[in-house]
Parts: sequence; structure tokens; C-alpha cells
Amino acid sequence: MGQWFNLLVCALIVLKAQAGFNVSITYVENAVAKGAVCLDGSPPAYHFDKGFGAGINNWLVHIDGGAWCNNVEDCSKRRDSSYGSSKHMVKEANFTGILSNEQKFNPDFYDWNRVRVRYCDGASFTGDVEAVNPETNLHFRGARVFEAVMEDLLAKGMKNAQNAILTGCSAGGLTSILHCDNFRALFPVDTRVKCFADAGYFVNAKDVSGESHIEEFYKQVVALHGSAKHLPASCTSRLSPGLCFFPENVAGQIKTPLFIINSAYDSWQISNILVPEDADPKGAWSSCKVDIKTCSSTQLQTMQGFRVQFLNALAGLGNSSSRGMFVDSCYTHCRTDYQETWFSADSPVLDKTPIAKAVGDWYYDRSPFQKIDCPYPCNPLPEINEIIKQRQTTAPCAGCLLSFSYVIYC
Repeated sequence: MGQWFNLLVCALIVLKAQAGFNVSITYVENAVAKGAVCLDGSPPAYHFDKGFGAGINNWLVHIDGGAWCNNVEDCSKRRDSSYGSSKHMVKEANFTGILSNEQKFNPDFYDWNRVRVRYCDGASFTGDVEAVNPETNLHFRGARVFEAVMEDLLAKGMKNAQNAILTGCSAGGLTSILHCDNFRALFPVDTRVKCFADAGYFVNAKDVSGESHIEEFYKQVVALHGSAKHLPASCTSRLSPGLCFFPENVAGQIKTPLFIINSAYDSWQISNILVPEDADPKGAWSSCKVDIKTCSSTQLQTMQGFRVQFLNALAGLGNSSSRGMFVDSCYTHCRTDYQETWFSADSPVLDKTPIAKAVGDWYYDRSPFQKIDCPYPCNPLPEINEIIKQRQTTAPCAGCLLSFSYVIYC
């Protein structure tokens, strides 16, 4: 019965996440002549839904996520998938959450021009290597792809933007941080331009075996893709390029207003930074990484330590009023492009404010928002819905509500 219950919950989540509408793909064919191509040499691509009404001159550019590749073998696997080739991308993409065109689902940005840029370079659009090895046919040209896509959008009306946002999820969230000031530079000074990163604030933490796994990984990504010259000079002038892939070393110098949406227990970071497979050869963390309620007290203590490291790294963002943050304690990864977590009755909340409202208020200068949730587990919620009551006796954290159970029990 427990397995069937899990399947039912998962099915409901999928149905809710699918809510939205499909938008056809656009290939930037003229980018090929500029060498601005995906890993396999195919043209970059995006999905574009035009704005309307009062939002006709407002633009929101969302960058897809998909991790990174740090060696030829991994990049070759990616080259033959939608994460490295537009030949393998779906012809239509679902627009929901922050990409929705309905006010009730996306109150502040529903009528904007909304763009979903497909991720196909494996280095958060920072790579730029001229040479191509004919044996692998790998093109490390992510920075050129970013420029080419922006040029195409400017020609389609983005140059007239009154308001503009660069955002993204996961590796796309990192893109929105690393390219934030570059994006700002595309517009006149009187255009309101801001950036926000969803689950893109990756931290330089040692894994459970004491190794600097993610630091070495990022070092390899930057070296392979030739990313150094496209990382913020304010960082590379004082640190090695690999360290400039970490937002904590970059965010403080970004001049453009920046908002961070992240979990202090980000599920991808727990699984890949804190406990990568090599650091857990016997699989002691396998169950815990999937379902937090199965974690031992020692494992939970380790995760609490990771939260402290994350919050310390977040200090690199600075405390300017131009900075915003929504840092909850949900064990999840990426929220803005899912309707259920972006804006719905069950969305994560901090200070009684869902993500969509926090971001909208910050973007339009209605009110600042810099909130950090208390540690897991905390603040039991008597009004939490019946599903969670059946699955656990104490509600998780103040911000998580039903969305927390999605990750735990799926």
C-alpha cells in the first residue's frame, strides 16, 4: 500500500507540473557561421512566447539547467543528447510556473515576453575554445551561444525592453549569476534589469570523505571549456578561474540587482557536493539522499553542517537592498519553472510569502525580501494538508508545506 501511495502522489505531482501550454522551438541558424554552436556543432535553440498588453515591452529570459561536463568522455555522452545537441531537443516545451501566460499562475510576469533558452554546452554558457578535435567533434562554445541567442532576441524586440530579467534553474541559475552584468549591458541605462537564480548558488564545500570534490570538478570544467576569459574579471583578477565558478566568489561584485532562490538543503548539492558517489562507496547515504526521513541522526547532523556552510557562503552576496533571497529548508532543487512551487496554494512560503510574490515585490521595488528559513525540522504547521499528516507526525519547515513531501516521497 505504501508503494501505491507513493505512486499516486508522484502521479499527482506530474499532472500538476504538466499544467501550462506548449511552445515551439526556435533554432538560431545564423549562429553557426559565428561558431556559436552546441557541443555537437548544431545551432542553439530557445522557445519564445510573445508578450501582450502592458507586458509587450517586458522580457524574461530563463536558462535551462542540466549540470556540467568536465572531461571528453562525459561531454561526448552529452553531445549525443538534448543537453549537447539541438538535434535531440523536443520540438515543443511546456511553459508553466514563471513562464505561464496566466495571471492567476504568474501574477507579475504572465504578459511579458517569456523565453526558455535550451542548455547545450555543459559549462553554464562560459566556454570558448576555437579548436575542434575531429576525433570527438566537441565544440566548447557556450559563451558564443549566449551572445548569439541574446543578439537574436534583441533583434526580435528585446532591444526595446522597458523591463528585463535574466533567470535560470540549476546550471542555468549559475548562468544567470555569471552573465548577470553582461545581460545588463545589453540595455539602455533606463531599462529596469535584474537577475535571479533558482537553485544556482552552488557552494564550495568538502564532501563527507573530506575531499574537495566540487572544487576539483569545477576546475576541470573551466579548463576543458576555456571558460576563464568569460568569467567575471572581478573574480579572476584575484582567484584561480575554477574558484570563479562558485557564486560565493562572484556575487558580491555583481553590480546588477540579484535575487537568490535556494534551499539550504538543496537536494542536488547534498547528493553531488556533500555526498558524491565516490565519497560513499558502500552506499550508506543512498536511502537518505532519496528520502530525508530515513536519514540517521548522524547524517542529519552532517546535513545541518552543510546548511551552515551554505549560509556562510551566502554571505558573499552582500547585504545591499539590491540583493534579495528566498532560502527555505525544503529538500528540493529548482522551483520557479514548476507551477506547484512557483505560485499555488501549496507553494513554499517564508514569512507567509510564496516565491512568486517575493520575487515580484523585489523586482518592482514594492518591498525588499531577504528571508532565511529555520533549520529542518521546525515550526510544525497544524493546518498542513492530510497527505503530510498521514506520512509524518511533524510537519517539516516553515517554508516547505506540501512541496517538501514531493521530494521526500517521490
